[in-house]
Amino acid sequence: MKPIRFFLFFGLLACVSLRGQDREAELRAEVHFLCDSLHAGRGFGTAGVQGSTFYLLRQLRDAGLRTTVQSFSAGGRTGHNVVAVTPGWFRRYIIVGAYADGLGTLGGRIYPGADANASGLAALLALARTLPACCNGEVGLVFVAFDGHGADLAGSRAFLERFRTLYPPVLMVNLDQLGSSLAPVRPARPDYLIALGGGTYRPGLDEANRGPRLDLSYDYYGSRAFTEMFYRRVSDQRWFLEAGIPAVMFTSGITEHTNKVTDTPATLDYALLERRVALIEAWLRSML
Repeated sequence: MKPIRFFLFFGLLACVSLRGQDREAELRAEVHFLCDSLHAGRGFGTAGVQGSTFYLLRQLRDAGLRTTVQSFSAGGRTGHNVVAVTPGWFRRYIIVGAYADGLGTLGGRIYPGADANASGLAALLALARTLPACCNGEVGLVFVAFDGHGADLAGSRAFLERFRTLYPPVLMVNLDQLGSSLAPVRPARPDYLIALGGGTYRPGLDEANRGPRLDLSYDYYGSRAFTEMFYRRVSDQRWFLEAGIPAVMFTSGITEHTNKVTDTPATLDYALLERRVALIEAWLRSML
């Protein structure tokens, strides 16, 4: 069986197997599938990330969204963003994004990229299955799986250049590593979430947190320098901020496993990931 057909086949099987399961189990299944050795760490420009691209495309299409694949070039390689839009016409849009590529295979070893960023992709799919039904006013949703994160954030830059006029963004929400409980802001509260740029939306976020009751932080471990670096330079909201578009980056922070072969599905806390998704979902519902 040819590689692309192989990935499509397993993507379809995974799609069927997820139906009827609760969201925590669904998130776990998504992460495990995206970290399977078939995807070989989802390296930019490799067959592994192409396989996950087909999978994400099918999942977002099955959620009832209008989907397209945007191709772009970076560093001599071709990347592919998966773009999914709520049906209908809206004056403004909230962009919900998560990067899809990982380190791939280095030195003959696969870097699974469970937290970075299969966890963000799993959260993206969960939100795409529930939030579009809330779009009954002037604000629509665009869900994007960005390729090229490891190529100087080339995918998010290409997306903004291509779609900013077509889908005028009022806000960008970035899901960048959401699955770990290993780097809490406060040692006594492993059930935490960091929302960089979220201070502007604090009343709404605090209200959305009434159910999940997470230890919600609006800076990166109290460091202004690291907050600025992670918020403005090293993740996919960068280009939106430079274009004057507000953005919030949700993350559970860097851990001992980040960008290592030990970043496996077994290291994540799926019950906590579900609570984080619930908070983000409740907050976005209030924005629609």
